[in-house]
Amino acid sequence: ARIAAKNVQACAADLSLPSVLSTCAYTVCGDRICQSGAVRDYTRSVAGRFGSLTEFGDPKPELFFATGGGTDSGPTLAHVTVAHAWDPQLKKQLYEGNAKSYVLANIDISTHCGHLDIGKGNAGKLAGKEHKDVAVIYGMAQESIFRDPRAACGAIVGMLAAFNLANGVHVRLRNDLGEKNYQFLTNNEVKADDGSPINFLVAACIISVQGMMNTLEALGSGGELDERGVGHTTAQVQINNGDNNECILYCARGTVFRGEMRTQGLGTDASKYSGKIVTQKDGSKRIRLVYDNREDFPIRVAKYEQNSLFGSNKKLTKEQLEKKWTLRQQMPASMPSVGSSSNLMELADVEASAPPTDPNVEGKIGELEAQLMAVRNEVRDGWQELRGSISDIVSFMAGDDKTQASETSEHGQ
Repeated sequence: ARIAAKNVQACAADLSLPSVLSTCAYTVCGDRICQSGAVRDYTRSVAGRFGSLTEFGDPKPELFFATGGGTDSGPTLAHVTVAHAWDPQLKKQLYEGNAKSYVLANIDISTHCGHLDIGKGNAGKLAGKEHKDVAVIYGMAQESIFRDPRAACGAIVGMLAAFNLANGVHVRLRNDLGEKNYQFLTNNEVKADDGSPINFLVAACIISVQGMMNTLEALGSGGELDERGVGHTTAQVQINNGDNNECILYCARGTVFRGEMRTQGLGTDASKYSGKIVTQKDGSKRIRLVYDNREDFPIRVAKYEQNSLFGSNKKLTKEQLEKKWTLRQQMPASMPSVGSSSNLMELADVEASAPPTDPNVEGKIGELEAQLMAVRNEVRDGWQELRGSISDIVSFMAGDDKTQASETSEHGQ
């Protein structure tokens, strides 16, 4: 044990030098079509440089399989990633070792979307709808030449094509997508310049960007990082084409540091999306998403209250954070909230302008509260009925046990 302690001390970093304590986390849908070359390349390249390493030198990133991709909870993702990166003693040594040392949390939010190149003049069917004379169908993928094409991502396609209120994944994805975008994408067809439908790709992109914004805000204003902590997040869509030549479509990026949040990239207004199909030299087709007909994406800056290094600022509890996110998702699109379903990139600077008055807000909130109360009542009634059934079963089993005990006793006599 004494020799092992000396080895650890000899191999330890010299924290008197300017140092960076870095960690990396990423989310990806659990669909097996995602566990291919793109994920392996990511782990080897990105996670290998920015994530923690095992004692044997292997990358050790945080990995979260949210069904449909995106995030189950941005605040929880941010908290777990930061909390696992260091303990109080390590953080103390880092900060006291050198005034220029800092911590870096990298989180990549990913969704995925199928890419089926069917060629002009052919027809394909997705979610009960037939598409004719298009080059590519987004939302379908053929993971093997021995298999028929199928939906990908199945959760996002299912949410848009056949929403089920009893399906928790559908509810979460629709919440991240935003009600305005959900209504738009289910009642309108978004097309690329060659006519290829891209509704499911747009939905995957928005869900990824929304998850990025939720996580980014938790790192900053949520209090997970102090003034010597840097948070960097990205949003991306993994394009599944059943080939080793899969690609990743980067959607947005953002950073938080010392009370300032910077974001850049695609927004979250589905009505502003379009796409351009680009043919590669090998004949394969790729898509470039276009947002609001822009060729450039300015950096948006928003201010937030910095969590103090010494804890003098109040840090929100998990319950307060979850309530904050829920309320933001319920805001109408006209409210300039970073967490709303409107264009996040254009509305990032929320402190620079006051929210416009909307006479319908109170009515909408009342309707939402009534719907929530109805759901709660249904859950409560169902739970009470289930408890009653369980109680009956337990009583029945207890009666059987007594009968058996009595019969045994009689036989014994």
